[in-house]
Amino acid sequence: MPQDAFTLRHIAKELDAMLAGGKVNKIIQPSRDEVDLILYAGGRTHKLILNTNASFARACVSAAPRTAPDVAPNFCMLLRKHLTGAALLCVRQIGFERILAFEFDCAGEFSRARRVLYAEIMGKYSNLVLTEQGVVTGALKISSLQENFKRVLFPGVPYAFPDPQDKTDPTDEGALSACLAARTGDLADFLFAHVSGLAYSTCRLIAEGAAGVPRDRLATFVHDYIFSDEKRPAVERTDGEAKDFHARFAGEPYGSVNAAEDAYYTEREAKKAFSEKKRKLESILAARRKKEEKKLGILLERERDCGDMEKNRIFGELITANMYAVRKGADFCEAVNYYDEEAKTVKIPLDRALTPSQNAQKYFKKYNKQKRTLAAAEPQRREAESDLDYTMSALSSLSKAENMLDLAEIEEELKLCGLLPPDPKKKKAAPAVPFRAFRIGDFSVFAGRNNVQNDRLLRESAPTDIWLHTQKYHSSHVIIRTEGRKAPEEVLLAAAEICAYFSDAKAGDKIPVDHCERRFVKKPPKAKAGAVIYTDFRTVLVTPSRHGEEEVL
Repeated sequence: MPQDAFTLRHIAKELDAMLAGGKVNKIIQPSRDEVDLILYAGGRTHKLILNTNASFARACVSAAPRTAPDVAPNFCMLLRKHLTGAALLCVRQIGFERILAFEFDCAGEFSRARRVLYAEIMGKYSNLVLTEQGVVTGALKISSLQENFKRVLFPGVPYAFPDPQDKTDPTDEGALSACLAARTGDLADFLFAHVSGLAYSTCRLIAEGAAGVPRDRLATFVHDYIFSDEKRPAVERTDGEAKDFHARFAGEPYGSVNAAEDAYYTEREAKKAFSEKKRKLESILAARRKKEEKKLGILLERERDCGDMEKNRIFGELITANMYAVRKGADFCEAVNYYDEEAKTVKIPLDRALTPSQNAQKYFKKYNKQKRTLAAAEPQRREAESDLDYTMSALSSLSKAENMLDLAEIEEELKLCGLLPPDPKKKKAAPAVPFRAFRIGDFSVFAGRNNVQNDRLLRESAPTDIWLHTQKYHSSHVIIRTEGRKAPEEVLLAAAEICAYFSDAKAGDKIPVDHCERRFVKKPPKAKAGAVIYTDFRTVLVTPSRHGEEEVL
């Protein structure tokens, strides 16, 4: 990403024009790597984000929501002490470096001082440093002499800029001309390797613009490109996904470099937060599934061990019925099995150390023990199967989640089920996330996004609405709003295709989808979210299709 000196030059000018003269009203530190300053400037409130994360380092004004922690970190408290109420005098770039200086006029009740907050936007080395009269007051990332003997960032030491790169400074036209005179190979690669302050993406754009420029005018072209005030802020997209942002680019246009930067990073952060939260929930559910599969396996093994229960009872009764013919100390006895239709003779193993009566009691005891085990294991197995089925349905809902709101509902569902700890603080109920909605012909079709939505969709449906669900697969519940009308066959098939698309059988073909009137769908007492029973249904075979062209956004 071109968070380089070339781009920061434009950003510094835009931030200065937008924020200079503004007053700092509030300071928060929403994460370890980010500090946000809320300023009132130009008749409106602005949120200045200063991020030092290696992947998201930037300085920009943004409207993206941020949540302050309950306890402010030390650096945040330091900034509040020294900058709250201060007036921002200017925003400027330090030389042609990836450093922005925010100069503040800090007037206290008994004192007045000028302080500078430096935002070093340098990838994994990014940092925020507050200084007064050239001395470090505090830093977001402190380094001592033991950690870095070249550059110390610690309260009380003189602030020193990072060592410059061993590259040509483009502000020196003579040095730039001499550098480019010795150029070999690809221009973009050469600029990136030998000219300071340029990201490779910027070098690539300069090289594209320099095509056909004579060699003796190349240095002038490069210098003018870098320091020109011309800009065409844009976000570069590939297959609809934001890949980069630029100050001069023929991509998705924005009104300012700051706006393009904000759009790019907001989208990337949202994507990262979505992936991390989804991965966390998947990990919890996968661990739960593994535990439930293990429990179910143990219960099934116990039931299998009871498979010869009836045989033990029959052996005990046959020994009792033939007691007179059984010799003590024998290894086995033979008796006619009167429980068998063909009255075959069976060979019954005996314990030589036991009497015939004791051998019979031994078989009866084993039978009774297996009977008790089976009686206890069967309801446990049904409960374990229900728990596993619910976990699989939650995993299915999670796989179809498309945004943070979907994940928030699934997370809340898991808290209600006890799979996640409840929030220590009561929060306001979030507004209900809308169902997936489609308009097919004259009919509205709705699909639930998760188990909680499936239950809500069921509650909000009329008895004569059509309810659909895939047969033997986890899927979204789908409702056709009929408003008392008869749904045409093409509407029914389209709704079934949508239902199959939002199911575990999405990649299959000829998927069976059951449908019936809503009045034939019941939710059993104490059933888990999304669990229903239904009757009076018909089944259609369809190929999954999202019907995106009919989706109502």
